[in-house]
Amino acid sequence: MTEVAVDRSFFNRRLHSFLGIFPIGLFILEHFFTNSFAVHGAAVYNGKIEFFKELPYLLAIETIFIFLPLLFHGIYGLYIVYTGEPNNLQYGYARNWMYLIQRVTGVILLFFIGWHVYVTRISALLYGTEVSYQYMAKMFQSPVVFWWMVIGVISAAFHFANGIWSFCIVWGITTGPKAQKRMGWITLGLFVVLAFVGIRALLAFHI
Repeated sequence: MTEVAVDRSFFNRRLHSFLGIFPIGLFILEHFFTNSFAVHGAAVYNGKIEFFKELPYLLAIETIFIFLPLLFHGIYGLYIVYTGEPNNLQYGYARNWMYLIQRVTGVILLFFIGWHVYVTRISALLYGTEVSYQYMAKMFQSPVVFWWMVIGVISAAFHFANGIWSFCIVWGITTGPKAQKRMGWITLGLFVVLAFVGIRALLAFHI
């Protein structure tokens, strides 16, 4: 591999890691937070959805800060999976499992996000099926859709939380074994919290 290719790969991996946290990770946190209002009923949830619908330049914001970063992160993530490069650092057994699950959840999320964007954004543009509490509750009457959402929520929670752990290494924030282990426990806790919040919101639509 030439020096230019090495530099490009180094840059792409850092950009891939960065976009996974800023802005994609922030969007995930916002999405989980907004959906959590479903536990307070239709009126509260619909009010939050209307707030975002009325944001000026919404399409431009979504394109620049969500869709384009997601596109790069997803495509380059597939490249990482395809090339199948092993972990460069000698992590323990559990951490190697985390590395594998990170790749698996990334592939799942490509399909899940594509489907989610279609049913919540594209279908609204094509057929006028606006997202609301009632719309989500009706969709979740299908057990297939509900459990697909559960898989997507858990995958997103893990991929983001574990991605923070990787981000801290890639960007030199956690350089030693102790710091990496400590961050591992922090991100594991974040995964549990996000998964709980996400599934609780799904149950609010489903019940």
